[in-house]
Parts: sequence; C-alpha cells; structure tokens
Amino acid sequence: MRSMNGSRRNSGSSLVSSSSASSNLSHLEEDTWILWGRIANEWEEWRRRKEKLLKELIRKGIPHHFRAIVWQLLCSATNMPVKNQYSELLKMSSPCEKLIRRDIARTYPEHEFFKGQDSLGQEVLFNVMKAYSLVDREVGYCQGSAFIVGLLLMQMPEEEAFCVFVRLMQEYRLRELFKPSMAELGLCIYQFEYMLQEQLPDLNTHFRSQSFHTSMYASSWFLTLFLTTFPLPVATRIFDIFMYEGLEIVFRVGLALLQVNQVELMQLDMEGMSQYFQRVIPHQFDSCPDKLILKAYQVKYNPKKMKRLEKEYTAMKSKEMEEQIEIKRLRTENRLLKQRIETLEKESAALADRLIQGQVTRAQEAEENYVIKRELAVVRQQCSSAAEDLQKAQSTIRQLQEQQDNPRLTEDFVAHLETELEQSRLRETETLGALREMQDKVLDMEKRNSSLPDENNVARLQEELKALKVRESQAVASARELKLQLQELSDTWQTHLSRGGRWKESPRKLVLGELQDELMSVRLREAQALAEGRELRQRVVELETQDHIHRNLLNRVEAERSALQEKLQYLAAQNKGLQTQLSESRRKQAEAECKSKEEVMAVRLREADSMAAVAEMRQRIAELEIQREEGRIQGQLNHSDSSQYIRELKDQIEELKVEVRLRKGPPPFEDPLAFDGLGLARHLDEDSLPSSDEELLGVGAALQDTLYPLSPRDARFFRSLEQPTKDSEGSSDSDADELATPYSQGLDN
Repeated sequence: MRSMNGSRRNSGSSLVSSSSASSNLSHLEEDTWILWGRIANEWEEWRRRKEKLLKELIRKGIPHHFRAIVWQLLCSATNMPVKNQYSELLKMSSPCEKLIRRDIARTYPEHEFFKGQDSLGQEVLFNVMKAYSLVDREVGYCQGSAFIVGLLLMQMPEEEAFCVFVRLMQEYRLRELFKPSMAELGLCIYQFEYMLQEQLPDLNTHFRSQSFHTSMYASSWFLTLFLTTFPLPVATRIFDIFMYEGLEIVFRVGLALLQVNQVELMQLDMEGMSQYFQRVIPHQFDSCPDKLILKAYQVKYNPKKMKRLEKEYTAMKSKEMEEQIEIKRLRTENRLLKQRIETLEKESAALADRLIQGQVTRAQEAEENYVIKRELAVVRQQCSSAAEDLQKAQSTIRQLQEQQDNPRLTEDFVAHLETELEQSRLRETETLGALREMQDKVLDMEKRNSSLPDENNVARLQEELKALKVRESQAVASARELKLQLQELSDTWQTHLSRGGRWKESPRKLVLGELQDELMSVRLREAQALAEGRELRQRVVELETQDHIHRNLLNRVEAERSALQEKLQYLAAQNKGLQTQLSESRRKQAEAECKSKEEVMAVRLREADSMAAVAEMRQRIAELEIQREEGRIQGQLNHSDSSQYIRELKDQIEELKVEVRLRKGPPPFEDPLAFDGLGLARHLDEDSLPSSDEELLGVGAALQDTLYPLSPRDARFFRSLEQPTKDSEGSSDSDADELATPYSQGLDN
C-alpha cells in the first residue's frame, strides 16, 4: 500500500486521490483494502497457491484504488525495458500523428479528464498512442485502441499505461485484432456466430432473416472491450476480468446480453435492432453490474471447441486465400488470353487481307498467263510455218543448185530466187525474235507464278480452263457434226424432191409420200433447231467465259477503287487536319492581334490619363498660385493706401494674366473681358477709383469672380474678408490675420 500510494502521489494524470476517500471507509471496505493490500504485497504467492480465490475476487471487482497496481501485476508490466525508451520515443515523429490528433477529441468526449482541446488527458493519450505507433510500426494506430489506452490513463501515469498497453497488445491477442487485415476480429466473429447458432438458434435465424450481421453489433465489443458500449463502472468490471482471463469474458458478456434481450430483439426489424443495441442495452446494468457478470458466467463456453473453431476458420481462410490466388491467376491468364485473341484476330485479318490480295493477284496472273500462252501458240504456229517455208526454200535452192547446169535458167530467175531467199531469212529472223520474246515472257510468268505463296488456285484455274477448252472443242465438233448431218439431210431432201414421177403413182402412195415429205421437213427443222440450240449453248459458254474475265477485271477495278477511296479518305483527313491547324493558327493570330490592339489601346489610355492628370495638376497649381496671390493681396488691402495699392494691383493682375495665358492657353469665355492696360485704365481712372477700402475690396472681388471662379471654400474665405469692419484697425487686422493664416497654410500644403 505504501509503494502504491507513493506511485500514485508521483503520478500527474491520476484521477482519484486515496487520501480523500480513506476517512469514509466502512469496516467492510477496510477489510477489502487490507485483503487487496496483502494480495498486492504477496502477489506471487497468491498467483501460485490461491489462484481460484484470486479469480473470484477479480470477478467481484478490483477496488478502484488498487486497479493500477493490480492491472500491472496481472499483465506482468511492472519492469519492462520499453519503459526506459518512452521518453526517447516521444521525441521522434510518427506517420500516424495526424490520425491520432483527429481521433483524440472523439475519445471519451464527456469525461472530465479528456474534455477540452489540449487538455492533460488528450496530451498524455496522444503521447502513448504515438509511442506505440513507433514501437509497432506494422499495427501503427487503430481507432478502437484509443479507448483502451484512455481507460489505462484514468488509473495510472502515462509511462505505466504505455507498458500495460504494450503487454496487452502482445499477450492478449489485441495486436492481431488491430492489424490492418483484422484477421483476429474475423476469427472472433466466426466463433461468436457459432456460439449464437448453438445456444440461441431462434435469434440467430431472426438475425439472418433481417440481414443483421454479427459484425454490425459485435465488432465494437471485441475492438473496445465494451468500453464504448457500457458506462465506465460496468466496462471497468469487464476489463478487470479481461486482464485475468482474456477475450473469453467478451464472448460470455456478449452472449449474455443476447440471452437477456432475446424476446425484445425477436420483435424488431433491422433498424429497430440497431437502435435497441445503441440506446437500450448499454444502460440495462448501470445499477447492478454483478448481475451482468453472473449472467455471463452462466453462458456455456468450451475452450476446446473454440480451438477447433479456430482451426476450422484458419483452414477456411487458407482455402479462401488459395482460391483468391487462383482466381487472380485465372484473371491474369484470362487477360493474357484476351490480349492473345486480339492479337490473333488482328493477324487473322491481316492474313485474310493478304489471302484476298494473293487470290486477286493469282487471278490476274492466270489471265496474263492465258493470254501469253495463246500468243505463244500463235508464235509457235508462225514458227512452224516459217520453218516449213524455210525447208521449202532450201529444197528449192537444192533443186536450183542441181539444175545449175541447165542452160535454160536465166539470170533473172536466179536473182528472183535469191530475193525470195533473203525475204525468207528475214521472216525467219523476225519469227525467231518474236519466239525469243515470247519465251522470255513465258519464263517471266513462270517465275512470277513460282513466287506466289499458293499454286492450288492457279492449278485449279488451269484445269478449269482446260476443261472449258475441251468443252468448247466438243461443242465445236458437235456443231460441225450437226451441220454435216443437216447438210446430208438437206442433200437427201433435195435429191428426194428432184425425183419426179409421183403423178404416176397411186393416191395412197402419194399421201404416204406427202406424209414422208412432211416428216422429213419436221426432222430437218428439228435438226436445225438442235444445231441452233448447240450454237446458242456455245455462245452461252463464250459469254460465261467473257463474263468471268469481266468479273475479274471488275474485281481489280473495285480493288483499285477501294485503294483510291482509302487514299482519298486519308487525304481528306490530312486536309481536315491541315484546315484545323490553319484555323487554329488564324485564331491564335487573331487573338494576338486583338491582344496587341488592346495593349496599344491600354497604353494610349494610360498616356491620355497621364496627360490629363498632368494638365489637371498644372491647372490646379496655377489656380492655387493665383488664389494665394489674391489672398495675399486681399490681406494687404487692409493695411495700405488705396490708390497706391490699386496701381500695384494693376501690375500684379497684368503679370498674372500673362502667366495664366501661358499656362492655360486661350480663355474659354465667349465674350472675354477687355483686360489689357487701356481697358483697365479706361474703367479704373483716377476719378472712378473707389474712395474707401470697402469699395476697393468690392472691385477686387468682382474682378476675381469674373476672371477666376472660386471654389466654395475660397468663396467663404473672401466673404469673410468683405464683411464691414466696425471694430478698431488693430482688431480688424488681427481678425484678417487669423482668417488668412489657415487659408495660406492650406495653400502651402
């Protein structure tokens, strides 16, 4: 007790003073104090030999003043090496400081120790959370942990609270709860759902029918150990048991709450149950926390079954992880296969284009080959005829050589033969040249045919061409046969008709002969019709051949047209891009011109403003100087002789007039006054001069109002000077000086 009281006196953050409560303890409380003091002093012995009694005492509640030392003893946090590092950790910076600062104000906001910004409770809470985030960087900071640290700070100083919190995180499964993955929280929810299904099946069925998941109401129980659910007296009793028995008390209390409120919860929907958990359940055991503890230990809890559930959950999560990995792998393979399919489709399209182009090229080559072969056949025929002519010429030459001894052959005949020989040789030479050209063409076509990727279509076309030629030859032969048959029939008919003597035969034979003649005529017409039909078929075959050639030509023209159309589209797109660039450049040029015009206009406006300001300043300076001179003159009128002063005034007015002309230019008046020396002398001669100072002031004021219009302030000043002076000269002079002094100061300013 002495050691505990000493540590409590040294603590700056303890909320309860043991000295203030010791005077009011009853006899029973004194016995409790003595018992817990003995437990604290003989902790190791009680922990080894009287464990059951210690458990019962903890379940009944640890006295408030003993909680700090007992909690440290329960978690073995009295002498931890990390306590010496606490001050060094506070000097370091943590990446979680902003999150901690944000959540501090929401931790026990109604409690006096933590109420108010920058209070002592908030500061020490920030220190402990920051220090732990530096010690365990994997966990860092989690929101629910601040409530546990806040409860510890209500009982002990911040260094001891830090040590207890580190021990709780390491030894009480809290670290796994507060990891970013929160795997331990999932395990706790799984175990709690199993206990709920086993012990309260009807309530579990109702929760599932309303889609009211366990994590919606039980997550805060495990993360904050009911510190955010119950008031502090009840939550502290649960925390006492948690320090000795671990998370088992959370399962027991949670299931006890559901057993007590099963009937009410069965009658509510999801929203109603949420409101019930937030408003009704937290205050059910405010007056009797022992009843809640008793209900909790009536709940069936099997540690072996919980271990089995833990293994099942671990296996299930491992399987889910493997399935997720497999799904991820399959998705990756699917994405790669899609990319491969797209690539193959592109390659297939390219190959199809190449195949179509190759087929078109092969068709063109086949047509050219067919034409060249026909030309080759013609050339070979010409070559054979030329060779025959050559042989004939050579035989003729040999005959002529044999007949050289014949005197009847003349020289003209020999010359004629030589000419024919030369012509034959020339024709032979031309034929050989044409033959070589055709052979070159044939070789070129064979090379081009050999360079094609596929010769099946060419061979097929050649076979079709051969079959077509065979059919054509057969049709021509059949047409010839029909023509021969028709000719024979015609000849027979003509022969039959040419025979006479039918008038000698009997009438029956005549009728029979007429029928035979008619039958022959019908057969002749039938033969002619068959011949015409075969000719028409032959014509149809020729037309089909021409149609095939025309189709190939049309395909080539269509391909060229599509190529030209694509080229036209490309050129149109390029032209459109160029037009867009041109319009953009024009727009930029227009903007630049507009901007330059605006800048020029702004410069001109600034110059005009500057010139106007300068002119206004000059005019104002001239007016101020004139007003100053007039004020000085008005002051002098009260102290000098009238006639002499008027002459001086005339000179000064002339000087001022010249100066005003120089400064202001020509006068703006429509009917300017004749204010030169003659006019002034004419209007202000010796006879018409005023006889008193008052009349002189009136004349000066009239001149001033006519020439230089005064501002209201200046007018008030001169009206004060025009008032008649009824007092003595000394008093009037002093008044004039007093009135003139501020005005002259204003002019000087």
